[in-house]
Amino acid sequence: PGLISDAAKFLQSHSSHEGWFDVSTFKEPYRLEGKKTMGYEIARHFDWEFPEVILYPTGGGTGLVGIWKAYEELLELGWLKNDHPPRIYAVQSEGCAPVVRAFQNGESDVRFWENAHTHASGLRVPRPFAGKAILRTLKNSHGGAIAVSEEAIRKAQKDLAQCEGIFTAPEGAATLAGLEKLLEQGEIDPEERVLLLNTGSGLKYLDVLQKG
Repeated sequence: PGLISDAAKFLQSHSSHEGWFDVSTFKEPYRLEGKKTMGYEIARHFDWEFPEVILYPTGGGTGLVGIWKAYEELLELGWLKNDHPPRIYAVQSEGCAPVVRAFQNGESDVRFWENAHTHASGLRVPRPFAGKAILRTLKNSHGGAIAVSEEAIRKAQKDLAQCEGIFTAPEGAATLAGLEKLLEQGEIDPEERVLLLNTGSGLKYLDVLQKG
């Protein structure tokens, strides 16, 4: 019960005397390296370029930071056809948007989001541990952060299912809702190549959908 931050507190208070090793987001050295391979795959599928825009559903933010790390490494290796970086956007729910608030306020770190709520459990992270790294990635990539409503997430999930045959988790659907909002705001040109990252299956949320 509770939020992921409550689980983290429990882990911290018990790990030392229980002999546990903390493998939560950014507390161990391997998850970022694993998520980074998404960036390698993106470059390979785009013929060793990156799309102009990448939207990533952001809770802990490991994948977002990892993709940018991959871009920097590939650029240093000289494997990319050009040095044009992807603009990376963090997408969050309006019910839990600490990264969006910090980015829009020009802050260097992310503050705790009180009363966090969203049916997308992967986005229900009140204060990501790597807040500084996330904000630095958004700034260095000339990207941004956008929050979307719960209703927009549900609509986007249905649209992806009906139009593309993809049953996304609400986290992944949030990126489509974010794209529509960014297009309306003129942040993204309709002619640009845009990649939406889906981080899970909607099958995990069948009970939520039935209640909704």
